Amino acid sequence: MKLFGNASSSMGVDPDTKDEGTLAEQGYKQELRRDWSLIHNFGVSFSIISVITGITTLFEYGLTTGGPGVMSVGWIVVSFFTLFVGLAMAEITSAHPTSGGPYFWAAMLSPNNELAAYFSWITGWVNFVGQFAVTTGITFGCANLIATLAAVKGGFVPTPGKIIGIYAALLVSHGLVNTFGVHILRYLNNTSVTLHSLGVFAFATAVVAKAPTHQSARFVFAKFYDGTGDPGWASTASPAYVACIGILMSQYTITGFDASAHLSEETRNASWSAPLGVLTSIICSSVFGFFLILCLLFSIQDFDSTIASDVGQPVLQILLDIFGEDGAIVLFTLVIICVWHCGLFSLTSNSRMMFAFSRDHGIPRWFHYVDARFHSPVRTIWLAATLAFILALPSLGSSVAFAAATSIATIGLYLSYGMPILIGLIWHKNFKKGPFDLGAFSRPVALVACLWIGFITIIFCLPNVDPVTSQTLNYTPVAVGIVALWTFGSWYLFARKYFTGPIRQIQAEAAGVDIDEPGALERAELAGEIASV
Repeated sequence: MKLFGNASSSMGVDPDTKDEGTLAEQGYKQELRRDWSLIHNFGVSFSIISVITGITTLFEYGLTTGGPGVMSVGWIVVSFFTLFVGLAMAEITSAHPTSGGPYFWAAMLSPNNELAAYFSWITGWVNFVGQFAVTTGITFGCANLIATLAAVKGGFVPTPGKIIGIYAALLVSHGLVNTFGVHILRYLNNTSVTLHSLGVFAFATAVVAKAPTHQSARFVFAKFYDGTGDPGWASTASPAYVACIGILMSQYTITGFDASAHLSEETRNASWSAPLGVLTSIICSSVFGFFLILCLLFSIQDFDSTIASDVGQPVLQILLDIFGEDGAIVLFTLVIICVWHCGLFSLTSNSRMMFAFSRDHGIPRWFHYVDARFHSPVRTIWLAATLAFILALPSLGSSVAFAAATSIATIGLYLSYGMPILIGLIWHKNFKKGPFDLGAFSRPVALVACLWIGFITIIFCLPNVDPVTSQTLNYTPVAVGIVALWTFGSWYLFARKYFTGPIRQIQAEAAGVDIDEPGALERAELAGEIASV
C-alpha cells in the first residue's frame, strides 16, 4: 500500500509547473490561481464539514430520533464507514486532481467513450444538486440559529418569512466575499480552521466543565428516545428503524469533503495535497465531532425540558441552563460565526464544481467564466447562491423542509462520490493510480464504500415523522425522483447528442477547435483531429 513517498518526485522542478503539467495531462489549462497549500485545502473541507454546524443544527433531530444513544454510537459507526468512502475518494483524487471532481473521475474510469459521457453526465448532475443542497442546509440552518438567538433577547418573533429573509442576507454575504475577496478567502480559511478546532474545543470544554451536574455514561451511550410522533416509528415500525434514520445528523455533518478535490486546481502539489485534504478533514472532524457530542450530551441538565425547550433549540437550552442568558448568548454567537464560515466555503466549493461542469458543457458555457480582476468564477458563485435560496423556499409551508434539505444534500453528494468509486471497482483495470495508492486494499475499500452509500441512500428517503401528513412528509424521495427524471431524461432526449464528457481543452485548442462553438468538438472527434477522453 503505497501511501507514503516523496511528494515531489522531481528535484528542482517548480511545484507550480509540475501541477500545471499534471492538469495539462488531464486536458485542461491553468485558469484559476494556484496559491492554496495543503493546510488551506484541508481547511476548506474541514470548514464545510464543520462539526459544530451539523451537530448544532440537527441536535434536536438527533435527540428526538433515537436520542443520546443513537447520537453517540451512531457517530462512531458513521465515522468508521465514511472513512472508507474518503479513502476511496482520496485514491481517485490523487490520480485526477481537477475541479470537476466526481463527474470527471466517472469519465476517466469508464471503459469506453460512450459510457464515459453517460456516467459523467449522471454523476455531474447528482453532484451539482448535492452541492447547492449542502449550502442550503448549512446557511438556512445558520438563519434559524440567528432567529432563535434574536428571540431570546430582543423580543424577536421568528416566522418562516423572516427566517427566509435572514437566509437571503447570509447568502448575499457569502456571494460577495467569494466574488470580491478571493484573496481574503485564504485568510478566512485560517480563521475558520482555528475556530473549528481551538474554538470548538474551548466551547465544548467550557460546557462540560461548567455544567452543574452531568449525565451518566449509560444515558449518553444507551438511552433511546423515540420522539418521531404519536405513537412514533419505534412502535409503528421498530426501534431499529428509528436508529437507522437517526444517523442523519452524523452523516449529514461528515459531508462535503469533496471540496478538497474541487479546490485541487488552486492547490499546490495537488496530487498529494488534495487526497490528504480529504482524509485529514474526515479524521479530524470525526474526532472533534465525537468530543463535542459527548460534552453536550453529558451536560444536559434535564432531558425532557431540553427537548421541549421554549427557545426551540436544544443546544441553546443547554447553554442557558449552564451559563445563564448572557453567557449563552456569547457562546451561541461563536457557534453562529462558525456556521457562517462553513456556509461561505460551501459556496466556494459549489462554484468551483459548477465552473468545471460548465467548462465541459454540463451546464451552459456562459457560466465558464473567471473574472480577470478578482480571479473568481463570479457567475457560478451567484448561480450556486440562487439555487440554494430556491431549495429553501418549501420551508415557508413545511415543518420538515430543513431535514429534507439535509437528506437531499447527503444523498446527492454521497451518490456522486459512490458512482466513480463503483465504476473504478467494476472496471478496475482502467484505474491508473496516482501517488496515493491503496494497493491491494483498493477494491475491498471501494466495495465497503459503495455498500454504505447504498444503505444511507435508502434510509434517508424514508419517513422520519409518524404519522405522515402533508406537513410531515419527507419530500426527499420526491426531490431525488425529480433530479433522476431530469438527469436520465435529459440525457436520452438531448444531452447525448452533444455532451461528450470532460473536454480535453488543450488538445482541442491546439488543433484549432473553438470549443465554444456548438458541435465543433464532436466534429473534430469524428474527423480524427482530436481524441475523446
